[in-house]
Amino acid sequence: MTTLPVTSLYTALLLLLLLALAVNVVRWRRQAQVSLGDGEHADLRRAIRAHGNAIEHIPPVLIGLALLEMSGASVLLLHGYGAVFFIARAMHPLGLMRKPSVNAPRQLGVLVTWIVMLAIAVHLLVTVTVR
Repeated sequence: MTTLPVTSLYTALLLLLLLALAVNVVRWRRQAQVSLGDGEHADLRRAIRAHGNAIEHIPPVLIGLALLEMSGASVLLLHGYGAVFFIARAMHPLGLMRKPSVNAPRQLGVLVTWIVMLAIAVHLLVTVTVR
């Protein structure tokens, strides 16, 4: 049986982040008394997008991390990808929920997320072509 301890660690951490973002959406829904949609409430809209954006980016990175771990990639490098990605994913919603929503934490979170995605993609491509 194959175990993926590095991927498992970052999956757990990112699941906790997703849970916190989901709870934040519910908090804003209750405050705005909105069951579906955003009811034209800007804070609720930002909370929904913060959660949605995390859902859009986290699964592909975890798949890439798992594939690299299964291919025997360096544990130190995997932790580098995972830790940097986790920090970027935490920064993005913190910035998105600020006013104004265009700010350094959000922009840096996006940029670093994309850099990690690119690095994992290139690493996977090199791994596939070398074997």
